[in-house]
Amino acid sequence: MSRRAAAAAILIALVSPVLAATGVAQTSELRLTPEEVAALPGVGPGTGTSGVNGVQSRILAGNPAKAGPYTIEIRVPPHTRIAAHGHKDDRSAVVVAGLWYFGYGNVAADALVRPLPPGSFYTEPAGVVHFAQTRDAPATVYISGFGPTSTDYVASPEP
Repeated sequence: MSRRAAAAAILIALVSPVLAATGVAQTSELRLTPEEVAALPGVGPGTGTSGVNGVQSRILAGNPAKAGPYTIEIRVPPHTRIAAHGHKDDRSAVVVAGLWYFGYGNVAADALVRPLPPGSFYTEPAGVVHFAQTRDAPATVYISGFGPTSTDYVASPEP
C-alpha cells in the first residue's frame, strides 16, 4: 500500500467514527483522487486554519465554520512556523506528504517538536495548545474535526 493510500485509509478511519458517534448523516458520497483534491479551490486563512501567510488550505468535506464533521487540507511551504495555538474542538490529523514537525506546549520550542513523516497520525485535543513547523521541505496535512472550530493563539513570546 502506498503512503498516500495509507493516509487516505487513515483519514476514512478517522472521519467514519465521528459521523457514527454524532448521529450526523453524511449527505453525499465523496471520493477524491489526489488530482481532484489539488483542483479544489483554496480557502485561504479560513476557519480552523493557522492564518499564516503562505499556507494553502482546502476544505475536503463539511464546513469547519458550521456544526458538523469537517476535513481540511493544509499545504505548508518550507521554513514555515505556526505559533502556539489551540482549537475549541477535538481534531485529528494525518500527514500526507513531506515532513511535519509537531509539538505540544505554550511556546513553539524546537526541542519539543517531533518529526512526522507521511502516514503519521496525531491529535489536537480541544483546548490543548500545540504548534508546528516545516524545515527544508513542504508538508501536506489532512485535519478532521467537528465544527464549528476556531484557532486561538497563545499570547506568549516565541523563541
